[in-house]
Amino acid sequence: MSYHREYIRNVAVFSLAAVSAGWAGHWLDTAVSGPSVEGIGQLLWIVLPVTTGALLRLLAGDGWRDAGVRPLFSGNGRWYLFSSLFFPLMALLSMLAGAASGAAVFSFPGAGAMLQAVMAALLPSFIKNIFEEFAWRGYLTPRLAAAGMPDFANHTCTGVVWAAWHVPYYLYFLDGATMSAYSQHGPAVFYPMMFAGVAALAFLYGELRLLTGSVWPMVVLHTVSNAVGGALLLNGWLRMGPVADLMVSPAPGSLLSILLNIAIGLGLHRYRKSRDSA
Repeated sequence: MSYHREYIRNVAVFSLAAVSAGWAGHWLDTAVSGPSVEGIGQLLWIVLPVTTGALLRLLAGDGWRDAGVRPLFSGNGRWYLFSSLFFPLMALLSMLAGAASGAAVFSFPGAGAMLQAVMAALLPSFIKNIFEEFAWRGYLTPRLAAAGMPDFANHTCTGVVWAAWHVPYYLYFLDGATMSAYSQHGPAVFYPMMFAGVAALAFLYGELRLLTGSVWPMVVLHTVSNAVGGALLLNGWLRMGPVADLMVSPAPGSLLSILLNIAIGLGLHRYRKSRDSA
């Protein structure tokens, strides 16, 4: 039990640092009169959680055994394929649902232009998601599991902290045009849906993490999601009205995304439990 208390203490320290990171970054930008978009404050926001997790592993007794650093390609090939294809297929479903309802318009720019936009976004997204995923799936999810927290509670706690970490990003570090591309709704609608969407993602990502034993499939999944979603929404190739934006957008805060991420997460959970009990 003493070990469990130690784990919970370290998780609390990590969570406090993570939730505070963006607010500290905004304060730093203000103090040095720096830019809020892609400035030093945003860098602190992305770096502080993973740095805190690494220090807790190194200095506070967590160790590195469950850090998920090894890619573990052997035996996980299907899950890397899943991570590469999941979001493009979900985006296709979103486009079909939006078109069928008449509330969304997809303007196909040509395969070359779309591929170029996605490829241009892959490397910066990959680098960013190494920091992000090794914080949430590299530290918080496995440490909550080590503390004995049940799976659903684990994913919920991870999702709440992860969503809270995003709040300063949307408030201070994201320019207005990009924010409008991802959501047409004000704070009263956007933030509850964002929290629900990130919680659903935490369930999917967390189950994939526990299933594979590695963080890298989630880095792939997150990178492809950011690159494809950004290409569609930021370039205006997928345009949705306010209702479709809320109901069938490929962004995490839509009803379709929330239900689909939870459903796939449940499927992964059942598969993992049946595999572990076999």
